[in-house]
Amino acid sequence: MNAVGIDVSKGKSTVAVLRPFGEIVASPFDVSHSPKELSKLVTLLKTLDGDTKVVMEYTGNYYLPIALFLRNNGLFVSVVNPILVKDYSTKSLTVRKVKTDKKDSLKLASFALDRWKELSPFSAQSEARLLLKSYNRQYNQYNKLKVMLKNNLISILDQTFPCANTLFSTPAKKADGHEKWVDFVLKYPHADCIPKKSFSAFSKSYLSWCSKFGYNFSERKSRTVYDFACNCSPSLSFTESTALLVSNAIPQLNCINETLASLASEMNKIAATLPEYCTVMSMFGVGSVLGSQLIAEIGDVTRFSNKKALVGFAGLDASPFQSGNFNPQSRSISKRGSDALRKTLFQIMSVILQNSPTNNSVFQFMDKKRAEGKHYFVYMTAAANKFLRIYYARVTEHLKSLQPAV
Repeated sequence: MNAVGIDVSKGKSTVAVLRPFGEIVASPFDVSHSPKELSKLVTLLKTLDGDTKVVMEYTGNYYLPIALFLRNNGLFVSVVNPILVKDYSTKSLTVRKVKTDKKDSLKLASFALDRWKELSPFSAQSEARLLLKSYNRQYNQYNKLKVMLKNNLISILDQTFPCANTLFSTPAKKADGHEKWVDFVLKYPHADCIPKKSFSAFSKSYLSWCSKFGYNFSERKSRTVYDFACNCSPSLSFTESTALLVSNAIPQLNCINETLASLASEMNKIAATLPEYCTVMSMFGVGSVLGSQLIAEIGDVTRFSNKKALVGFAGLDASPFQSGNFNPQSRSISKRGSDALRKTLFQIMSVILQNSPTNNSVFQFMDKKRAEGKHYFVYMTAAANKFLRIYYARVTEHLKSLQPAV
């Protein structure tokens, strides 16, 4: 038995090899992530007598090239959740807290020896799934920037055109992500830009603007906007400088919106190539964006042994917490899983709650918990849990139906 612990970092990894009873076959040493160095490591590990198993942690994207290289060269590789290794104790007779790459590699090797029979072989997801997940993470990052830039624009408008962001309820364009109120304040950056015209002149100007940018025109809406602007009380007077303040804040926001629209479109194209796409899209509350995000974060559902494993991966499971006569009836969710998946699930639950489909089992369960007087977050989390279980059942059933009959 040769337990190989690899502590992966950017550019290099630290490797240690142990055998039972604490026998050190190879003291911790560094290996760069070049093909030449990794080939030398493969040669070394293959010369060892007995079975050899390699263990490393999920460390962002750093572990993937090393895990694939070693697996493709015929070695047993297992990639484990860092939480499992963190909670693992080597029972060292010291109270000092030591954290180095060498110590971590030895700890991973010791973990491999203790969990030898429980180690599962590493199976990489398809390139499409990896690409989809990368797209989703980028989408989430740009979305954060969008929120920041939008809030910044609103704070500026509070001084030049208060509440202008509430004038239109038109959804963002799917093609480029532009929002009507944002494009409108680029044309009219200050409330005083509108009352200085007659209503007839403004209405014609507004009609021309709507036609140019592809927005719907309404005479009634133009009157509403005109009256609103006439009753506005901006704190900054209209000058070239105040107009520039607004116009400088908008291009960045529109650029982010265009990027998000492009990412969402590409995510949907990639997700459509995966076998579970149609099944996922048929679930209520799931659209092209949320559906793609859901598939991206869950990945290949067959890697989960059962529905409880998927719920645990999302961090929605309530861990047991009992001691003596203390056995609470209400427990918090673990939150030890994917926070990106939990966010996506919460957004889907919000869609279901807003639409309230009475014939939907997830909404019925949510409504039942709400009627029992449960807190908002409690029934939303419970519904997300149920949704995941249904997701697991439907997708696994669909994937089995695609397999050839034996």
